[in-house]
Amino acid sequence: MSTGTRREVSMHRTLIQTLTLLTLLIVSSLAIATEQLKKSPNDNNQYRLLELDNGLRAILVSDPDADKAAASMNVAVGSGNDPSGREGMAHFLEHMLFLGTEKYPEAGEYQQFIKSHGGSHNAFTAFQDTNYFFDVEARFLEPALDRFAQQFSAPLFTADLVDRERNAVHSEYTSKLKEDGRRFYSVKKATSNPEHAFSQFAVGNLSTLENTEENPLRPDLIQFWKDHYSANVMTLAVYGPQSLDDLERMVHPRFSAIENRQLTVMEHPAPLYPESQLPAKVTADAIKDVRTLNLSFPIPSQDDNYRTKPASYVANLLGHEGPGSLFDVLKRAGLVESLSAGLGMDTGSNATLEINMALTPKGLKYHEDILPLVFDYIDAIREAGITEQYFQEMQQVARMDFRFREQRDPVQEAMSLASQLRHYPYEDVLSAPWLIERYAPEQYKAILDELTPDNVMVFVLAPDPELAAPRETRWYNTPWQLTELSTEELTADAPEVLASQLRMPAANPFIAENLDMITGDTMPEPVLLGSQDGLDIWYARDTRFGTPKANVYLSLRTPAARASARSSVLTTLLVDAVNTNLNAWAYSARLAGLDYSVYPHLRGVTVRVGGYSDKLHSLLFRILTQLSDPTLTEQRFEIARQNLVDSLENKAKNRPVEQTSEFIQTALLEGVWSTEDKLIAAQQVSLDELNSFSQALFSQVDPVMLTHGNLTRSSALNLAAQVRALILDDNAITEVERSRVRQLPANETEVSISVNHPDTGYTLYMQGSDTSYEERARFRLLAQIISSPFYETIRTQQQLGYIVYATPFEMLETPALGFVVQSPTASNQQIDEAVREFSAAFEDRLNSLDDASLTREKQAVISKLLERDRQLGDISSRYWQEIDRSNDQFDSREQLADAVRKVSREELLETYRHAVLERDHSLRVVTGKEQTNADSELVRLMSLPPVTAQSGAGA
Repeated sequence: MSTGTRREVSMHRTLIQTLTLLTLLIVSSLAIATEQLKKSPNDNNQYRLLELDNGLRAILVSDPDADKAAASMNVAVGSGNDPSGREGMAHFLEHMLFLGTEKYPEAGEYQQFIKSHGGSHNAFTAFQDTNYFFDVEARFLEPALDRFAQQFSAPLFTADLVDRERNAVHSEYTSKLKEDGRRFYSVKKATSNPEHAFSQFAVGNLSTLENTEENPLRPDLIQFWKDHYSANVMTLAVYGPQSLDDLERMVHPRFSAIENRQLTVMEHPAPLYPESQLPAKVTADAIKDVRTLNLSFPIPSQDDNYRTKPASYVANLLGHEGPGSLFDVLKRAGLVESLSAGLGMDTGSNATLEINMALTPKGLKYHEDILPLVFDYIDAIREAGITEQYFQEMQQVARMDFRFREQRDPVQEAMSLASQLRHYPYEDVLSAPWLIERYAPEQYKAILDELTPDNVMVFVLAPDPELAAPRETRWYNTPWQLTELSTEELTADAPEVLASQLRMPAANPFIAENLDMITGDTMPEPVLLGSQDGLDIWYARDTRFGTPKANVYLSLRTPAARASARSSVLTTLLVDAVNTNLNAWAYSARLAGLDYSVYPHLRGVTVRVGGYSDKLHSLLFRILTQLSDPTLTEQRFEIARQNLVDSLENKAKNRPVEQTSEFIQTALLEGVWSTEDKLIAAQQVSLDELNSFSQALFSQVDPVMLTHGNLTRSSALNLAAQVRALILDDNAITEVERSRVRQLPANETEVSISVNHPDTGYTLYMQGSDTSYEERARFRLLAQIISSPFYETIRTQQQLGYIVYATPFEMLETPALGFVVQSPTASNQQIDEAVREFSAAFEDRLNSLDDASLTREKQAVISKLLERDRQLGDISSRYWQEIDRSNDQFDSREQLADAVRKVSREELLETYRHAVLERDHSLRVVTGKEQTNADSELVRLMSLPPVTAQSGAGA
C-alpha cells in the first residue's frame, strides 16, 4: 500500500470518526429536544424537529398505527404581502404551485397521484400565511412528498397555464359575489386603515391579475415568488407510520432543495383602524335575511401571551351563555340568537377582540340599546369577573382536555403542527393551544382596559338598511355607510330591566371528578341488551383510546314527524324550543368537556350526548325532562318561526350548485318536503298548534338507543331507565320505516330552476339501479377513477368554472355519480356539451385501464372505506349509522370494500356506459334564464317508486 493510500485511509477514518461524532451530537441534541417536548400523556406518537441547512424547520411525526400519511407546508406569506396593483397575487401563486414542476411537468399529475392513492389535497391563503396540505395512503408518502416538495423548489409557472388559471381565480371570485360573508368582509376591508395591508382586495380577479403585452402577469408572478417564498419562512409537518429516521430520510434531500433567500416575515405595524375614526358604526346591506352586530376592539398582539391566554380568559366571560350572562339576558329578551367572543386577527403587531351577535328583527330595531348593555357587562367583568376560581376552572378543563387528547386525522394534525411550529417554540408546539400556566390578573385587566367605548368599531349587517348616503365596496358592490359614534351614546343607561339581570357565571358543576377508566376489554361491536318497553338498547364498552369519555344516542322515531310539510315544520320549531330552554343551564356542561345536540331528522328526533362520562347522566336527564314537557312561549315561538321563514327564503339566494343539489335531494328522498311547502306551513302554524303537536309527537314512537365508550352495562341500563320513565311512559310503540330514495325513469330527466345569480349552476345526477353492495361498489370506484380527469379537463384545461367536481352522490345507500359545475361564463348548454365530450372521450381511457391501475384505484377506495378510527366519536357515529340501517353485523364498510375488490373492468365499463354515456336513470338540474319547469317536475318526481333494495344492500 502506498503512502498516499495510507494517508487517504487515515483521512477517511478521521472523516468517519468526525461524521460519527457529529451524528451523535445531532442525535443527542434531537433527543434532548424530544424530551423537552410537552405532549399529552395520551399521545404515543414520536416527534423530531429538523432545521435544514436552508433554514426550513420541520416537525416529523411517527405514528406506527397510521394507515394514512400527511404533510403540510406553511409559508409565512399571505394576502398581506400582495403588491399594490396586483391584489390577489398570493392567492394566485397558491393556485399555480399545483400546476406543474420541473420533475413533474404535467399540470394534473400531482392531483392524479394523490387521488389515485386514496388521498386528497388542498391549500388556503390567509392574511399572513399560505398553507398547502395533502394526505395519502401511508405507503405512498415518499413519492407524494417528492411531488409536494418540487412545488416549492422548482415550479414551472407555464405561460399558458398562468393565463388559464387567472380565469379560475376570477371564477372563485364571482362565485361568491352574492355571499353575505364575503360581501361583509369587503366592507370591513373598506373601513379599515388604508395604510394597513388588510384593506386590500385579497382574492384577485381578471382585473388585478391582468395579463396583457403591456402588463404581463407571469414575470410579476415569478418575481413575487422570488421576493416572498423562501425556505427560512417555511415550516413543514410530515406525519406517517414510518420511523423518524425514515421520515427524515424522505424529507431532508427533497426540502433542502428549496432556496433560502434570507427573507424576513413582513410586519404590519399600522393600526387596523385609524385612531381618529373611533368610535364609529358601519352599517352594511345584506342580500339574505341575516342580521348581525359586531363590536371590534383594537388590542395589542397576543402572540407572546400564549402561555397565559388573557384574551381567551376575557372572551370566555364575554361569550358565556349561562344564566345572567350577556347572551342569556339578551336572548331571553328576544334580542339575539347567538353571541360569541374571541380574538379576530392577530398580525403579531396588533390584534382585535371581537364580539359577534346574530340579532332577531327586534334586536336589530333596538341594537342601539344593546351597545350600552355590552359595556355594562364589560364593567361587571372588571369589577367581579377576575377571580382565581374562574381561572382554575379554565385551567382544569384545559389540562384535562390535553391529558385525554384524542388524535385527529393525519392531515388535520399536520396542518395544525405546521402552523403552530411557525408561532411557538418547539417545546410548546403540541401543548400551546391548551396552555394556561398561571393566574394573570394584570394581563386580564390590560385586555379589559382596551374594551372601552372610545376604542370600538361597531358593524351592523342587515337586509335593506336605511342608508342616507351609501358607498359601495369596490369589488363586491356592497352598500355601506359609516357614522360617527359618541362615547355618550355607548355609555348611556342601558335598559334597567336588562342591566339588572347581568351577573357573572356561577361555579361549574359539570367539571368531571371521576376520570377513571372502567374495567373490561373493549367490545368488538355493540350488543343488544334487550328491548325494554319497546326501547332497543345497544351497548359497547370501549376504552381503546384511554379517554374516560362516552357517547349516547337516542332516536325517537315517530310517524308524526314526517306526516306532512307542516309536521316537519312543527318538529323543527319544537326542537328549537327544547334547545333554547336547555342552553343557559347546559352551557357549563359544554365548557366542562360535555357536548349535546337535539336535532330533527327524516324519522323523528335524535338526542346525542357525549364527553366525559362522569356527569353524562345529569346532562341526559335534563335534556329528556325538557323534551318530555317543553316550555313553549309566544316570544320564542315567533322568533323561531321567523328564523325558519328567513332560512327557507334564504335558500333561494344560495349558490347555484347548492340549489341544484337541494332540488335533487328534495325530489328523490322520501320524507323531504319542498322549500315552498315548508315555507307556507311556517307562515301559517300557531303556538296553540305547536302545543298540541308537542303533546302528541311521541304518542306513537319507535325508540332506539346506543351507549358507547367508558360506560358499564349497568350504567347503560340506568340511562335507558331514564328514557323509559321520562319519554316512553304510556306511549304506544310502533315501527317507523326508514326513508328510501325514489327511482328515476329510464331516460334522462331535465329540470331548469330559476336562480338569481350571475353564475350558471349544473348538476348531473346519475343513479344506480339498486342498493346492492355490488352496485354501490361500481359507482364508488367509477367516481374515484373519473374525478381527477373530470376536474383537469373541465376546470384546468377548459376553465369553465372554479367549482368543478365529480363525486359519489350516494343517498341512503342508493349509489349515484354526480357531475357538478358552476360557471361564470358558460351557459348550461355549453357546460352539458363539454361534459358529453369529456364522457365520450373518457370511455377510451377507461377501456384501456390496465390491471395494475385498476387495482391501485380500488385500493384508494378501500383505504378510505376502512380508514382507521382515531377518536371515540368516529366509532360511535359509525355504529349509529349501522343501527339506523338495521345492520346488526356492523360490517357495512367491510362488505362494501369486499365488493370493490371484486369489480371487474367489464362491469365498470358497463356501468359507465349505462350511467354516464346513455344517462339511464339520470337527472340533470341546471340554472339559467330559460323557462323553468321545476315545479311540475318536482311533483312528478316525488310520485315515483323507490329504488330496489337488493339482497345485502344494507338499506
